[in-house]
Amino acid sequence: MKHLKALAIKLPVIFLISWLFLGRVEGLTTGDIILIALAFGIVEYLVGDLLLLRRTNNTVATFADFGLALIVIWFMVNSMTPVNDFFLAPLLTSIGIAVFEYFFHKYVERNILTSDNEIRRQPLRYQTESSRELTEMKKKEK
Repeated sequence: MKHLKALAIKLPVIFLISWLFLGRVEGLTTGDIILIALAFGIVEYLVGDLLLLRRTNNTVATFADFGLALIVIWFMVNSMTPVNDFFLAPLLTSIGIAVFEYFFHKYVERNILTSDNEIRRQPLRYQTESSRELTEMKKKEK
């Protein structure tokens, strides 16, 4: 239920930001904007909020959300329109979504991730394995 509540917050905001830049500026239809908001919002929630945010911090997850938004929105806008010179509107949309995501991540960390049985953010611990040599090395004779 808490995931549905988070999506109920996220999807309308993504729609409004997309409508502002893609609908008002570039003239995309409302149906196209709804499709973009649904496709991007669900993928981004699963990848950015539930996977990446758990393992990194808010800043890294926000920059990843910006990159994912730019790629997905630019690709979808270019596939929906006959003119392939749209870049400014997806860029502005991605910046707006990234600003929203910064604050949304704080909500997700407080209300969603803390109550789950999750892997809490820990620094990655790399350890080098050491063992005896598998082959005998010849000792240098003096």
